[in-house]
Amino acid sequence: MYIKLIQPKMRKRPMDTDIKIHMAPPLGLLTIVNLLRREHRVVLENENVQDIIYDDRPDIVGISVTVDTLPRSIKIAERFRNKGSIVVAGGIHITTAAAAVPPGSFDVLCIGAAEGTWPELIRDYEKGMLKSVYRCSEKFRGEDIVSPAYDFVDKGIYLYCNVVHTSRGCPFRCDFCYNSAEQRSYLNRRIEDVLADIQAVKSRHIMFIDDNFAGNPAWTREFLETIKPMKLKWNAAVSMNAASDEGLLDLMKESGCQSLFIGFESINPGSVGKVHKVQNDTKKYEKVIRAIHERGIMVNASLVFGLDGDTKETFQTTLDWIIANKVETVTSHILTPYPGTALYNRMQEEGRILTEDLSLYNTANVVFQPANMSAEELYEGYLWIYKQIYSLKNIIKRMPEKKNQRAAYLMFNLFYRKYGKMTDFLCKCISYKRIGKIAEKIAYYLR
Repeated sequence: MYIKLIQPKMRKRPMDTDIKIHMAPPLGLLTIVNLLRREHRVVLENENVQDIIYDDRPDIVGISVTVDTLPRSIKIAERFRNKGSIVVAGGIHITTAAAAVPPGSFDVLCIGAAEGTWPELIRDYEKGMLKSVYRCSEKFRGEDIVSPAYDFVDKGIYLYCNVVHTSRGCPFRCDFCYNSAEQRSYLNRRIEDVLADIQAVKSRHIMFIDDNFAGNPAWTREFLETIKPMKLKWNAAVSMNAASDEGLLDLMKESGCQSLFIGFESINPGSVGKVHKVQNDTKKYEKVIRAIHERGIMVNASLVFGLDGDTKETFQTTLDWIIANKVETVTSHILTPYPGTALYNRMQEEGRILTEDLSLYNTANVVFQPANMSAEELYEGYLWIYKQIYSLKNIIKRMPEKKNQRAAYLMFNLFYRKYGKMTDFLCKCISYKRIGKIAEKIAYYLR
């Protein structure tokens, strides 16, 4: 059987260059590759980095759908269905909001983990008994998670291929996050499976790309003790409760942690409280940042603007806080009510949804009516604070006190953010793989 897997093209945000879409291969689709390639011919086409080939006729086309790529996914599906291919839609948006997908857009919807849906789907297709919906069983466990097919990746078109996941989901249920949907759960993988993936990417600089790397602190401690002798350098995303655990931070440092991505979301306690971000205590933010910095670990703060406690003054207040605490990098978002989440349901009931054009739901557009400012003020503030954070003046003000962090800090702030277009030009000339390797060496050997 001939199966084609497709990652639809994402819409870049105002601050993004093509580096963003060349950042890393799609591990979800690579997992499906590993599930199927022994018995079937499988190809993977990532529209972010290559054109989709339409002059063939796959038996099955599988499309990974996020909320903002749903409109594009439907167009891709139509072209292949007209050729006689069966089109299967899966991914985070289908799992979270399958009921909101326009009827007839796809032949099959896969809800939940690919490992718990695709094998049954293939068997039914071969029997001529294909169903319209496949759901992963609640019995799905961490040991059932399949490794991505790392050897299947064209490494020349990606900046980083050293990406590994240790878990699925998150134990928390913040209103604006996909994890607030009923279908989401949290699972840790077997440690031996994660170690095998680390060996497969052939790098000592690892990016753990979990929603929450430390969602189960006991598992995380065991894992960190296991990797200590490997002399890795690694980065990950954790929640505030884990970052507040100084013993866990010590272990992170000892095992090679370089930076932590943390969802602070807002420095306003009223804003945080209204979206059930129960793991965040804004009174502890500065103490947590100090504890992380004392261990030579950098902070990537995730911030969301437009929460119900925010006003147009929030942007200046937040910028002052970022500079005062020397937060090394910031990933900012406009609050976006994803369909299927608690936030979307509430805003829909309140009549605050401004558009149903899902291609705009990429955290860079205002798609709802803010509570305490206009939509225009929210958007302009979002653009303003990004420019301020990555101005040369404020890059210098936020310079890490520890000298061994400065190379990695400047590499991100200057070559990825401030002068990203120039870096992207170099990537196109030299290759994303080579630039990525240079960045890995700087991150590993100069710290």
